[in-house]
Amino acid sequence: MGILKKLLLFVVAVIAILLIAGLFVEKEYAVEREVVINRPEADVFKYVKMVKNQDNFSVWNKKDPNMKKDYKGNDGEVGFVSSWDSENDEVGKGEQEIVNIVENERIDFKLRFKEPFEAEDDAYFTTEAISPKQTKLKWGFKGSMNYPMNLMLVMMDMEKELGGVLQTGLHDLKTFLEH
Repeated sequence: MGILKKLLLFVVAVIAILLIAGLFVEKEYAVEREVVINRPEADVFKYVKMVKNQDNFSVWNKKDPNMKKDYKGNDGEVGFVSSWDSENDEVGKGEQEIVNIVENERIDFKLRFKEPFEAEDDAYFTTEAISPKQTKLKWGFKGSMNYPMNLMLVMMDMEKELGGVLQTGLHDLKTFLEH
């Protein structure tokens, strides 16, 4: 058997092993970070409820502050859609829709990514009063990757990568709201 055939068999075997492994790899992921902000809960909630305010703390917005944006509906209300289009592959193209609001408690979003890959994720903010002048704010993402793309979850540490982005955004938001 020639070296080329052996190499080809090796590559086919590795691909087969990866595809089989993908059947057993987790498809879901969830990442959440939190921060305590020295502001009343109503103030914090009112601010994060407005999607356009994410421009002041979103790491993705800072990667391309010149991205094209479009809005439909009333910001801060269920049904509001914010779309973006960026030449930067780390930002890409997609939209975010407010799908649920529980006043002064929780706001839920549906994220629809279109480029550089297609995906749908859920995101949320929750607020909890720690004292009359302190609020715990949580920011979370939940998503899934279908087979065989779920193999990327083995190679990517979503907790570290996405968690770091969320923590940076929350830190920037805390700084913005406290000054």
